[in-house]
Amino acid sequence: MKQKPRILITNDDGIHAPGIKHLWKALAEHADLFIVAPETEKSGVGLAITLRKPLYITSTPWHDHTPAWKVNGTPADCVRLALSVVLDRAPDLIVSGINRGSNSGRNVLYSGTVGGIIEGALRDVPGIAFSCSNFFDPDYQAVEHMIYPIVSHLLDHPLPQGSFLNVNFPENVPMRGLKLARQGMGYWVEDPQKRAHPEGQSYFWLGGQWKHHEEHEESDVHLLNQGFAVAVPIRVNELTDYSSFASRKNHFDQLFQTQEV
Repeated sequence: MKQKPRILITNDDGIHAPGIKHLWKALAEHADLFIVAPETEKSGVGLAITLRKPLYITSTPWHDHTPAWKVNGTPADCVRLALSVVLDRAPDLIVSGINRGSNSGRNVLYSGTVGGIIEGALRDVPGIAFSCSNFFDPDYQAVEHMIYPIVSHLLDHPLPQGSFLNVNFPENVPMRGLKLARQGMGYWVEDPQKRAHPEGQSYFWLGGQWKHHEEHEESDVHLLNQGFAVAVPIRVNELTDYSSFASRKNHFDQLFQTQEV
């Protein structure tokens, strides 16, 4: 009998969010699961980690006695503590989500859902981030059947070390299918609203509005708008802009040259 894979589940909407329960349900029959997730919502924290307050790991009851813990920190904190404290050995895969709201385009840089997966990828543990584009009424149950086939493919056909998959489901179901895509350009920019505090001092509610860009026809943003689910392979182990490195290397080498003794 083939041994079940060990999969760590996390998210950024918090351990009590509906999305993580559907992600667990989609994988429960196929893998040995462990859950380490934030105790409260941590949307938009990206790859942030907690440095100036103590972190607590608290065991939490879960369905079918799946081992689960909540952490008073970020998704990246959860993955760090899972790999260094909670689990006796690294999992075969980390999955995050299912997030409420899209992580398409350059929003991926802000996403706590993706941040947890990046933390694993930096440690050579492969991962997949799952998100539903519909923020207000996501139909998690409608996408459950797509989770395990994607997970199974990545386990059987691993990405290079330091890479992960960013998966987004479109607003409306049924979907037209699944496409491998490239990460798009659009993202949410601030739309600050100035408000008056009852004690007199003004404050701002940052808000947001979508900033459109001309999108490639194979981008996740474009394909989501066409009704497709999308999966983007993203690489984080090599961040160098090699074009700039090659064109500017000689200048920087000579900028503060010192005489050899």
